[in-house]
Amino acid sequence: MSRGGTVEEFRALHLGRAPGDPLVLPGPWDAASARVFAAAGFPALATPSAGVAASLGYEDGAVPADEMFAAVARITRAVDVPVSADIEAGYGLAPREIVERLLEAGAVGCNLEDSAGGVLKDPHEQAEFLAEFRAAAGDRLFLNARVDTFLRGETDPERAIERAALYVAAGADCIFPIRAPEDVLPLLRSGIQGPVNVHGHLDATGPSLAELGELGATRLTFGPKQQRWAALALQGMTEQLKKQLKT
Repeated sequence: MSRGGTVEEFRALHLGRAPGDPLVLPGPWDAASARVFAAAGFPALATPSAGVAASLGYEDGAVPADEMFAAVARITRAVDVPVSADIEAGYGLAPREIVERLLEAGAVGCNLEDSAGGVLKDPHEQAEFLAEFRAAAGDRLFLNARVDTFLRGETDPERAIERAALYVAAGADCIFPIRAPEDVLPLLRSGIQGPVNVHGHLDATGPSLAELGELGATRLTFGPKQQRWAALALQGMTEQLKKQLKT
């Protein structure tokens, strides 16, 4: 049985990338989807908390910590590529416990949000939290620090850049300015030290993956989009099955 890849492999995937060649990280929600993505040749994966929540029968944000870490462990056991885990804001756990539980689950890294209950956290307090995480993790985990300013209605890119600087200084390996408008990505790219995570598109409604890379994305994740597409495909198959029952 597999147990994911290594953090060294994962960290190396972020380095030296050409502008039009971002790291693409599909979002598995269970072991079966993880195996599909790994078999397709993707070098690493990143779980989406909302997609995992849906697979477990919960609303986004309502998964108990034990169930989320157990789900991550099932995914890492199923593949031989590195897996990073979206663990929301950390479930109220102390940084050292978060580190221990991620390592036990076989994850090589995680996302940590900087808002809770729909409200942005104090950035200095969040930076202290991230610094404690880094001190406990050492180089054993890759930390993707989410910046929620755009998500929470703050439209000034400079606010995101200011938070990013604090989080990088605290030890973040990558910054994720979630919901950042595509037209501000070049500004964010120039103002943020290190890799930048951006949500990618699965259809033709926005820039292509390569275009997002050219705008400033180092890596692309997809949130729960792939899980929701899979659910729609299953819904379509179910409708076909119901039609057959009627004939």
